[in-house]
Amino acid sequence: MRQGVAEARRIVVKIGSSSLTTAEGGLDADRVDALVDVLTKVRNGGAKEIVLVSSGAIAAGLAPLGLRRRPKDLARQQAAASVGQGLLVARYTASFARYGVRVGQVLLTSDDMARRAHHRNASRTLDQLLAMGALPVVNENDTVATDEIRFGDNDRLAALVAHLVHADLLVLLSDVDGLYDGDPAKPGSSRISEVRGPADIAHVKIGSAGKAGVGTGGMVTKVEAAGIAAAAGIPVVLTSAVHAADALAARDTGTYFHRTGRRSADRLLWLQHASTPQGALTLDDGAVKAVVEGRKSLLPAGIAAVEGEFNAGDPVELRDTTGRAVARGLVNFDAKEIPQLIGRSTRELARELGPAYEREVVHRDDLVLLRA
Repeated sequence: MRQGVAEARRIVVKIGSSSLTTAEGGLDADRVDALVDVLTKVRNGGAKEIVLVSSGAIAAGLAPLGLRRRPKDLARQQAAASVGQGLLVARYTASFARYGVRVGQVLLTSDDMARRAHHRNASRTLDQLLAMGALPVVNENDTVATDEIRFGDNDRLAALVAHLVHADLLVLLSDVDGLYDGDPAKPGSSRISEVRGPADIAHVKIGSAGKAGVGTGGMVTKVEAAGIAAAAGIPVVLTSAVHAADALAARDTGTYFHRTGRRSADRLLWLQHASTPQGALTLDDGAVKAVVEGRKSLLPAGIAAVEGEFNAGDPVELRDTTGRAVARGLVNFDAKEIPQLIGRSTRELARELGPAYEREVVHRDDLVLLRA
């Protein structure tokens, strides 16, 4: 019995494209119904709350658009997502309706979570849906996403949503029944039942996406997502969709990732793991020390150079003089404003340009340090 699973009351479940669709594209109604049967039983049987993070929009749109495989170009991916997302949610709505369960669609991009106002809105929406007895169905907003469309088959999204909703457990479901110490298709490979930290799997060669051609993830993204959640204090079960019932019943199936850390601020987790830097600021040695060792805000006086085109509120990399990224943060000025700020004190800037310039370029509350 896995205690962290048995005691969980709010659970995020992620299901991959290959577990919901056929290899040719299009939803498999029987697979969707089987998943819904399991989730509803868990939800009704133990007064548990479920948030479902579901891939499958692009895959569901392939067959209706006459596409044989997931297209490589962004425009057709977005078109498939546009068609498929409606079909996906309609299928979930009909399937959960058999049990009288209402569902609510929530579409997110990483940008939604990195910005303060967007982050608060997403948090409030999900909390309110749960409070009103609805089951949120979350997906990446593939119809409008650009770089985020290759976010990792929603595995990382699921880890971040689990943190956002203060989940007690994350369950990652795919077509593989756990993490193995070798190729699971080859004799001699064994399932790894538990992972207590990164050192437990440092020797494991982890595979990429499967052969079906309908998803983008693979074991790499799942292990990365499990690491993000575990480091944020959320245990994780990684297993196949056919073992979902056993996983949620705390039986020894799949791979169980123990907690390795504690909760951090929601938005900072998104900033570190989900944001795409729009530019970079090079810091002088004193500023690097202040930001990294002193955990201080970045002031204009510590900036040596600016790179890229970005707007106030965008994520940017903070680099040392060798070009190594040491931190990531949300910048308070547009890129075109920063050259006139470089190397100057906030008092001097306020006197010359006005009180709006007497502030940090990146506030410490909007900044995360990156591991060396």
